[in-house]
Amino acid sequence: MVHHLIIVEKRSDFRWPASDLRVLTAEEFIAEKSGALHRPRKIINLCRGYSYQSIGYYVSLLAEARGDRVTPNVETIVDLQQKSVAAQRLATLGKLAGQLCKIPRSIKAVSIQTFFGRIEDEDLADLAAKSFELFRCPLLAIDLERLEGGEGWKVVNIRPLDPREVAASGDAVFLDGLAGFSRRPWRPTTASSGPRLDLAILHDPGDPMPPSKLETLQTIARIGQSMDISVELIEKRDFSRLTQFDALFIRETTAVSHHTYRFAKRAASEGMPVIDDPESILRCTNKAYLRELLGSNGVDMPKTALVTRRTLGRLEGALSYPVVLKVPDGAFGLSVKKAENWREFEDIVNLMLKQSDIILAQDYLFTPFDWRIGVLAGQPLFAAKYFMSTGHWQIIRHSSAGKPVEGTTEAVPLANVPPAVLDAGVRAARLVGNGLYGVDVKQTKEGVVVIEVNDNPNLDVGLEDAAEGEEIYRRILRHFQSLVEAKIRTVWPVAATSAPSGTVVPLGRTGKAVLLKNQ
Repeated sequence: MVHHLIIVEKRSDFRWPASDLRVLTAEEFIAEKSGALHRPRKIINLCRGYSYQSIGYYVSLLAEARGDRVTPNVETIVDLQQKSVAAQRLATLGKLAGQLCKIPRSIKAVSIQTFFGRIEDEDLADLAAKSFELFRCPLLAIDLERLEGGEGWKVVNIRPLDPREVAASGDAVFLDGLAGFSRRPWRPTTASSGPRLDLAILHDPGDPMPPSKLETLQTIARIGQSMDISVELIEKRDFSRLTQFDALFIRETTAVSHHTYRFAKRAASEGMPVIDDPESILRCTNKAYLRELLGSNGVDMPKTALVTRRTLGRLEGALSYPVVLKVPDGAFGLSVKKAENWREFEDIVNLMLKQSDIILAQDYLFTPFDWRIGVLAGQPLFAAKYFMSTGHWQIIRHSSAGKPVEGTTEAVPLANVPPAVLDAGVRAARLVGNGLYGVDVKQTKEGVVVIEVNDNPNLDVGLEDAAEGEEIYRRILRHFQSLVEAKIRTVWPVAATSAPSGTVVPLGRTGKAVLLKNQ
């Protein structure tokens, strides 16, 4: 059954072979009875133009209203026509035009064509990919002019390309781009025991210390298949494809100045359920923020001071050693040091102040292990003991030579976790948000203290899941299902409340159809 549609103004506009894709004219598409549609489809709008109230504009507008996923969407069409919006993005593209230096200086202006972010000249691949990321339009013409003095180029205009303008010499690139854009299999949405969704998992195959190894991600995909959830692993390069999915699960180490944050922001702006959400990334990746958030809400923590260049001199003689020093946005203990005396403290702080204007100084509490409490949507998900690396005071021992050495991980059934430890972890996570967190807790003779809340907790087969088993992954997938279903009931409140059970309702611009199960 066909799930991809290509819309053109006249059938002759699409001259390429597309045996697995259905081609409709805009008139045929507009004439469809929306009430007879049972599922959203992936629409590629290749009309000759998208000016306001043109037939190309209405194809995208009606596709969104019917719950189809359409490229370009109406937002993109409007952005392409607003010079103030386009100007900012054109400046970004201009920075990627350096490879045009090969063009003779006598040529002052050029125009290039890109197809779904692809281009024939590999030297301009980054420019083509970025153009599709910024302007999600299938076919684009990019006009460039040489800068005064002859050094460099600037993008002066970008516009949708009429499919009839694609030269025969570009056919191979066009078909390659089309295949790449539509390569994901789409299944018809039929009556089932629960809502279907397409879940993207962002990962980095080259990361030596990922939050979830490939085996774990494959386990999630297998369990998802049994739950009628399609799971696809995506990478940084797949940013332009993000909105083809219903939800995003980030399984890379996150940072604000990183593509993971950009993925989270894009997903959130599109209304896609995402873990980690941008707010959680902002909050958890900065220990200074966490210190203020947890401390102001009465969560017990080790005694912590914020150190700046101005306050450094006041601390001599006011500290009890050893002291743990942290750069607020460090990860995996890479920016965590221990000072045994004032001289070490001063030396370490001065080095750290080159990275950040604020450093955290925290009382050192020795325990043979840290508790890690996994929390999902405010409820405990798993528990584990992270033991210190042999002969070291941290869980992970980093060295200038060789691979990091980790201490052992011992999963603990939630029922066996001391109540005070579990309560502290859940309480801290709830203050941060409603996502997936790993809360580090120390249990001492004096009581339980929270060290920090991590937004992208480690979760691996045979480690964190050893006690609770695959139910951990089912709970995560069910959580995504519930978020998608909640969105449906928000976007389509009338249908969701009045439609009989068994009705298939579309999720709007970026979602799939689901089977309502009204009580």
